[in-house]
Amino acid sequence: MIEIEALKKCEICPHRCKINRTNNQIGRCKSKDTVKVMTASVHHFEEPCISGKNGSGTVFFSNCNLACDFCQNYEISQLGNGKEITIERLAEVFLEQQTKKVHNINLVSPTTYALQIKEAIKIAKKKGLKIPIIYNTNGYENRTTIQSLKGYIDVYLPDLKYAQNDLAKKYSKIKNYFEIATQAIQEMYQQVGKVEFDTNGMIQKGVIIRHLILPNHTENSKKVLKWIAQNMPKDITVSIMAQYFPTYKAKQSKDINRKITKNEYKIIENYLYTLNLENGFIQELGQNEEKYVPKWQINV
Repeated sequence: MIEIEALKKCEICPHRCKINRTNNQIGRCKSKDTVKVMTASVHHFEEPCISGKNGSGTVFFSNCNLACDFCQNYEISQLGNGKEITIERLAEVFLEQQTKKVHNINLVSPTTYALQIKEAIKIAKKKGLKIPIIYNTNGYENRTTIQSLKGYIDVYLPDLKYAQNDLAKKYSKIKNYFEIATQAIQEMYQQVGKVEFDTNGMIQKGVIIRHLILPNHTENSKKVLKWIAQNMPKDITVSIMAQYFPTYKAKQSKDINRKITKNEYKIIENYLYTLNLENGFIQELGQNEEKYVPKWQINV
């Protein structure tokens, strides 16, 4: 059974709200003891080693422990749209994704449901789930929660959004993001190590640190990349994302109410190559990033 006592005094994420989720009490993330999911789909727009030819078997969870003004998935992360399902149904969803020949199970915004997800993985593995499990997170994680996932998660895909906590407070309504996220990422690496691929170049285990470039904040991006270069092993894999576009509350912010410019992109690209990071991806600066956001419909 699920570690139910932990949900009666929830400290799963760094907010440590200590509310009783089994009694419908609502904390910062707004999640209950049930699992809330918007959709399970085959996604082709992740890093090449994740999406491959057949796609990534994404499961988009509702609610979030951050409140990012620029969240592209705000309809489910902030507004909470989705459907409550059982742990048993979640395990079935994993197995259904596997039948579609996807390369992996991609858990998007899993943090607040970490305990339920672990139980669903146990059930699914007993019934034949074999493909890698990816924990696709905003990075704001308790180190102890990550430790509890050892043996269940093959690939960690954390964001490292901010090195400047003033920006984290301004745009995500969060304190001490940098200290907490970096500790969690170090725990992830200690747990699963460097990226490993199969013979087709598909990721099987390891950590990829993602960072989204924000308009007017190239210094924040530089500090993030510098920390990675100075504090993570040389074989760490980094993914620099240039897909930012203003959405949700960002449309009312004068600082981030636009896409990044070619000059901002070039600044980060040039800086990246001075750091001697050996492995990674840098997303091309596109024109129509909005089209890659799923059209949200309940599908679980």
